[in-house]
Amino acid sequence: MSDGEYDYLIKFLALGDSGVGKTSFLYQYTDGKFNSKFITTVGIDFREKRVIYKSTGPDGASGKGQKIHMQLWDTAGQERFRSLTTAFFRDAMGFLLLFDLTNEQSFLNVRNWMSQLQIHAYCESPDVVLCGNKCDLSEQRAVSENEARDLAEQYGIPYFETSAANGQNVGQAVDVLLDLIMKRMERCVDKSWIPDGTVRANGPTHLDLSESSDNSKCAC
Repeated sequence: MSDGEYDYLIKFLALGDSGVGKTSFLYQYTDGKFNSKFITTVGIDFREKRVIYKSTGPDGASGKGQKIHMQLWDTAGQERFRSLTTAFFRDAMGFLLLFDLTNEQSFLNVRNWMSQLQIHAYCESPDVVLCGNKCDLSEQRAVSENEARDLAEQYGIPYFETSAANGQNVGQAVDVLLDLIMKRMERCVDKSWIPDGTVRANGPTHLDLSESSDNSKCAC
């Protein structure tokens, strides 16, 4: 896939407390590498990756592959950057919400992050995947898998136990989020929630982005 050749530009945002591994998670996804040195994200940064997405129909058959250019935005977890990072919420189409399995407070703060999303995202029920990161540090675990899954079920969102260090479930978590976004775009009557520039001029022609005032942006 050459530069500039894609059907959709999809923006994801990685959220969570400082130190949960957001930067390492995204770096593992885009480059397949892990940097053990902790570097605090100042403000906001992003990484990019191109993938081919194939939708699956009700009969299980795969549709035509769509070329996706993903921008994965990496946000600072510290409170002092909160006003800056929330400003990016509305332009993101999906959210990777991370907590640290070895840090119970980062798990307890998931509810705060979900509240922020409900206020600042494109709608009150955006597509979110919850990730319990650092699952490779099993001896230091402070949050059980059942606790995390129960919380994810309360919000009706998928949950993965991930490791930015060895790559466990990192790709699967992003793939599930991308699938949720693509299916939302397909089924929504009201396309006004989709940010400008998402669909390329050379991309699919069947996606009508005209606005409809009769449907809630969250109804789909």
